[in-house]
This record gives sequence, structure tokens and C-alpha cells, in this order.
Amino acid sequence: MEQARLVISGLSGGSGKTLVSLGLTRLFTRQGIAVQPFKKGPDYIDYAWLALAARRPAACLDPYFQGDDALGRQFLGICSRRPAELALIEGNRGLFDGRDVSGTCSTAHVARLLDAPVLLTMNCAKMTRTAAAIVAGMAAFEPELRLAGVVLNNVANERHASMLRRAIETYTDIPVLGILPRLRENPLPERHMGLTLNRADDSIHALLDHLADLLAENTDVEAILQLAHSAPALEPTEALPNEAERDAPDVSAQRPRIGFVLDDALWFYYQENLDALCDAGAELVPLSLLDPTPWPKLDGLYLGGGYPELYADVIAASPHLEEMRTLSQEGRPVYAECGGFMVLCSALFLDDGPRPMAGLFPPRPRFYRRPQGLGYVTARTLAENPFHPVGSTWAGHEFH
Repeated sequence: MEQARLVISGLSGGSGKTLVSLGLTRLFTRQGIAVQPFKKGPDYIDYAWLALAARRPAACLDPYFQGDDALGRQFLGICSRRPAELALIEGNRGLFDGRDVSGTCSTAHVARLLDAPVLLTMNCAKMTRTAAAIVAGMAAFEPELRLAGVVLNNVANERHASMLRRAIETYTDIPVLGILPRLRENPLPERHMGLTLNRADDSIHALLDHLADLLAENTDVEAILQLAHSAPALEPTEALPNEAERDAPDVSAQRPRIGFVLDDALWFYYQENLDALCDAGAELVPLSLLDPTPWPKLDGLYLGGGYPELYADVIAASPHLEEMRTLSQEGRPVYAECGGFMVLCSALFLDDGPRPMAGLFPPRPRFYRRPQGLGYVTARTLAENPFHPVGSTWAGHEFH
């Protein structure tokens, strides 16, 4: 399968890969190029930003959850379902950072699986010739990986830029495809351990256009696009069918109506999960916790993640908490994750005290000033439930 593709990674978190990923995605989209964005790793918010930049749903790639073969099928399936001229994959953490000393599940691991060229972003603050040593080391560390270009970020001035470029061009054969100036302020809003996103903020698209302008003025955009098109064809594999090939649901059968809360409080969802429910024959009904309008009759409820703490008082007074309790008491499946799980608990503790929640589960989550947990986890099912067989193990991610 022919598919132009490019992995954007960095030396570590804070290198500028998200800025470059969002800027290039919006820039190419603005030029009329269809971009299918992917995010390596479980990250609802970067995922949502990429979707806004591309004006189409993003997708998640992670070998920890999917395995190597399934990740390839996922990639080809998404590219078949939503054809695009360019697939852009934003990495996470440093290029070679994974679950172990072998780099399992790293961004480099994904780039090798997809046989995709890598564009490396580097924070070059207070650095000159050392940048060449770092680039040379990165290029040689895994010879089977194609490190095909570098974007230098946080560059002080023209003299600094010239020294960096000459050093890298002298000591390596990796082309410098962009030099981004030092910015007085981080243009991307952050909260807790990463980006934040206010879906109601009308300035978001102006910010994305600003990043596109920054990349247009400071990178070799044509060379980057050619780099993506240099990726070799991928071997055919069993992939998800595209829209035209999928069997239409049987309209004669009653389709289960599954509600999912999609408002400013809860909006962290992976489109792949919603697609899977539709493909299985479900009718999805978007709902709101913040609007008191009664919900329609439902066969099940799906609560994603979000920021329930920002709307805790509205949620605590919401009539929909009683509707959740009724659904559960009737034996209808209620599935929640992240912030949605907090809504199902008995109370949510903030700095100024607790807020009552739905009470389907006894825990009372509490917010702390410092992060309490971050990383991959493996869970084992201990009790009977509608979703996972007792004794089964399954992969997850904690972000507390």
C-alpha cells in the first residue's frame, strides 16, 4: 500500500514535537493536503489537538495496547477508512524511550513497524556544536531506523542558528529542515502533565493557524513533504475495510442505543472506540451532563474522560446522576474511564471540600497538587462484570 507518512519525535518531552506536529498538520491542511494525524501513545488531549489541526478525527497507535501486527492493521485500516495524502504520527517522550532498556513500545519502535522516516525536533537552548554530537548519536543508535531530518527549536538568533546548522552539516549527513526561533511564551496552554484544551475557546483555530505560519516561515516545508513521500510501500495486511466496503448494519434489527457524554466536562474519547461501536451495530447518542434536558431511553451509557472537576458543582446538581443510577439498577451497562469514572464515584474531593457524584461506586477520588501516577499498567479482572471475563488481563494507562 502506498501511503506517505512521517513520524515526528524529539529528544524528550518539551523538545517541541507537539508544536511541530500541530503546525505542520495545520499548514498542510490549509494547503489543501488531506492529513491523517496519529498520536503514539494514550494521550486524549494531544489527540484532540491533532484532530482540530487536521479538521478530521485523529487516531491512536500504541504497540503496548495493540501488539505489533495489530498496530500495522490499525494504521492501514485508518488510512483506508479515511484516505489522506499524508499520515503524520506524533511520537511521545524521547524517540527511544520505551517500557524497558530495549525501548519496547517507544516511538522508534512504531517508526520501525511502519517503516516511516523520522523528523527529530531538538531544543537547542544554550547549545552549539554539541547538537551535532547528539544528532550523530541519535542517527547511529538504531541503524535500522531512518532518522531523515531534524528541526532545531528554541534557537536564540541568526548567529546561533548558523553555528548549529554548520556543526550538524559538518559532522552528520542528517539535513536540517527547520530552525524555530526562541518564543517569549509557550503558545500551547498546559495543565497538570501536558497540554490542556478548552473546546469552547474560539481562539483555538487562530492559535493553530499561528503555529502553521511559524512552521511555514521557518522550515523547508517542501523537503518535509518529500520526506514523507519517500516512505516505501507497506506490505498488504488484513486491515479494516473502508466506508464503501463495510457491511451496512441490518436496519431490520433493533440497534442498541448507547449514549455517550460529549460536553465541556467529558469529551476525552478515541474515535476508534466510537467507530467500533457503530461497526458492531450500535446507535450512538451524544449526551450532556451540563444540560438538564432529560436523556432519551438508552440501552447503555459510555462516559469518557475530561475535566469534571471544573464543572463539579453543575454535575453535583445534575438530574442525570439519578438517570445513571436508574440505568445501573436496571442492569444496563454503564462504562466509564478517566474523568467519567470520577462521576460514577460517591463524591469528588476538591480543595474546598467534596461534591456528591452518582454513587455507583464507593471510592471518593481526591485532587492533589502533584501528579499521583503516570504510565502503562496491566490489570487483572477479579469480579464478574459485563465487559471482561474473570481472570483476564488487559493493558491500561494511568494518568492520575
